[in-house]
Parts: sequence; C-alpha cells; structure tokens
Amino acid sequence: MNEHTLSMRLERVAAQVPAGARLADIGSDHGYLPVALMRRGVIVAAVAGEVALTPFHAAVRTVRDNDLQAHITVRHASGLAAIEPGDAITAISLCGMGGETIRDILDSGKARLSGHERLILQPNGGEQPLRQWLMENGYCIVVEDVLQENRFFYEIIVAERSGPMAYSAAQLYFGPLQMQARSPAFLAKWQRLLRKKQKTLTGFTQARQAVPEEKLQETAQQIQWITELLA
Repeated sequence: MNEHTLSMRLERVAAQVPAGARLADIGSDHGYLPVALMRRGVIVAAVAGEVALTPFHAAVRTVRDNDLQAHITVRHASGLAAIEPGDAITAISLCGMGGETIRDILDSGKARLSGHERLILQPNGGEQPLRQWLMENGYCIVVEDVLQENRFFYEIIVAERSGPMAYSAAQLYFGPLQMQARSPAFLAKWQRLLRKKQKTLTGFTQARQAVPEEKLQETAQQIQWITELLA
C-alpha cells in the first residue's frame, strides 16, 4: 500500500470524504490517505496528525515526495491537538485504532470540534462504545460499512452532529444501519462472532473458577441478539 494504491479498507474510508473537504487525518501513519485524496483532487487541504515519531517522519516524507507541502500540513501532536482553528476542517478521519481509543481521542479533543465536521471512523473492534459516545454527543450515524480484508472484518462508521439521538442497545451493538442493510460481509462477521461467543460461554460454564454472573449474562444476551439477527 502507498499513496497511489490504498488498501481496500482505506479506499472505503476515502469514499466517505466529501469533495472539496478540508480533511484532518488523525493517526495518519504514512500520510497515504490525505496524499491520495489530494492527488485525486477530492480535497482542497489536509492536516496529517501523528503522535509517534517514526510515522510522523514517514508522513512528512510522503507529503514532500509528492510535492504537496503547500496543501498538506503534517503535525506531530496527540489526537485532535493536531487541529488548529485556522485549518477550518470539515472532515476528520480516524482509522485503524480500537473503538475505545477513537472514542477517547474524540472525547479529550471535544473543544477542537466545531460540530460541523463529518467524522469518518474506522475502528478495529470496540464499535459499541464508540457508537455510544456518538449518540451521547448528539451525532447521527449517516453511513455504516463493513468489509473483509485478508482474514479480518473492518467497520466504517460515518457520523454528523444532528442533536439528540437515541439508539437501542442492539443498534449500538450491531450498528443501526448495518442491521437494516444486512450485507453479506456483515452477516459473515456475525456468524463468525456467534461461534466465538458460543465457545466463550461453553468455556465459562466449564471454568473451574467462578465467572462473574454479569459476564455470563452479558455473553448470553449477545448470543441471543446475534441468533435473532441471523434468524
């Protein structure tokens, strides 16, 4: 993967960035996403934020090699601290981190959100707590996507500030739009997870030391939801 050929996962993320956007790509790694979007003429400006030094330097190199220093600013910063008011950001992407990490980045950087940005999020697991945060902070989930790349399933959640939102516990668990669309990748993901959860529950019941009742009930509830979803 490079700035010319994005992974399938990043292509799906790129597809959700509006034309003419000013993008902040947080945890930008090598800066491939903003550079690819700039080369394609999709975005007009970008900030690539990276907290780790090695990927920060890699992103600087990618931007320089493509002669895009006038349009893409690479900043060594933690989370949304990479965004400055003058950037006038209209879209924020956070990809390839756990859902809880993305939630914590959004929560600790709330002061830097104008509320007019489109959030394009690609969590590696932990989607439920991330959706919970979006709901509690008045964001409506406008697009959801799931794909299988290599052996892994990835979800993409796109949200925009809308005012008070109410999702059910099952919608937070599966994704409100995913539940309706029921794509082949979505069903395959949950078939695999159902087998895993059933194994886990069997392991709990056979365990020598007592498993907390709450944990047993939570797993049983999830198995019931998944079974009903796939029925």
